[in-house]
Amino acid sequence: MGRTASHRSAMLANMACSLIKHKRITTTVAKAKELKKFVEPLLTRAKEDTTNSRRVVFSNLQDKYAVTELFKEISLKIADRPGGYTRIIKTGHRLGDNAEMCFIELVDYNDNMAKEKVTKKATRTRRSRKSSAEAVAAPVVEEAQVIEETAEAAETTEPKAE
Repeated sequence: MGRTASHRSAMLANMACSLIKHKRITTTVAKAKELKKFVEPLLTRAKEDTTNSRRVVFSNLQDKYAVTELFKEISLKIADRPGGYTRIIKTGHRLGDNAEMCFIELVDYNDNMAKEKVTKKATRTRRSRKSSAEAVAAPVVEEAQVIEETAEAAETTEPKAE
């Protein structure tokens, strides 16, 4: 990724903390793939809440709030999952430099978001094409009648002017 080793490890630690706090972040595909390799062993380590595992995770993340959230909330949700804690969803290309962008998210936390989106979509209704075609055709007919009426009115006013 074109960074020094220290910059790379700091960037991955910051991205991992953001992922743990927000459950979903937007980044480039290359960074997301590297982040997945960095975070998944930490999530596996967080399944067992021992002093040693907390120290190992903290040595990688350097953020006590992220470590606390990881061990209190996330470890409970991923306790029965054997692996594959994150998901990468490609979203297209960035406007400025055409970099391939994606979401990386924690798999167990997306279920709530997906259910909310489904209920929102269910309330929307779509109009049929037939009714919209009739609605478009009706004003055109009315406009044609108005044009004919104005033409007739213009013809009637012309003889009076002569």
